[in-house]
Amino acid sequence: MRLLLIRHGETALNAARILQPPDTPLSERGLAQAAALARRLAGEPIAAVWSSDLPRAWQTAAVIAGGRAIRAEPLLQERNFGDWRGQPYDSLGFDPLAALEAPPGGESARAFDERIARAWVQAEAAAAELPGALALVTHGLVIRRLFETGIVRPENAPLPARIGNTSLTVVEGRPLRASLVDSTAHLDAARADDAQALSGG
Repeated sequence: MRLLLIRHGETALNAARILQPPDTPLSERGLAQAAALARRLAGEPIAAVWSSDLPRAWQTAAVIAGGRAIRAEPLLQERNFGDWRGQPYDSLGFDPLAALEAPPGGESARAFDERIARAWVQAEAAAAELPGALALVTHGLVIRRLFETGIVRPENAPLPARIGNTSLTVVEGRPLRASLVDSTAHLDAARADDAQALSGG
């Protein structure tokens, strides 16, 4: 059993450190990052691709899938920050990514965690039946929460400081273990992940 956890490519808003509305698309740089990851995965026997249905993830998945069918999976969406979306992260005066309460019109941390847990249970069950890897294209906070809740955290490994754009995490075996964590080795200097960009939201 093998699962590939993939964060979407860069958007203009996550580079500008703005909490993103749901319709935010990839930037040109983000599309180039997705193409670089697709080249890296060209030899990977991917049996199925699931993606958050938000445009930035879906566009990334489409590049990686290369014409194969993609399953839209709303459970893989980024946390819904409601009325905070569209706001500059650094102007809010607190860390919205760590907030426990639901923003106005948004989702609490608990509701988000429960949703991600449901997504992981479904993905793990599906991956067990596939002849190759299951690729899950999703968002920074989704991947981080999977690590923080211990679902895919490698033994004795520290949490990544941030989840990079188009980073690749590989989870495999029985029991499942992460054999590769938050790798952006496919990105050259021109496409490198911006360490100052938001890694979620």
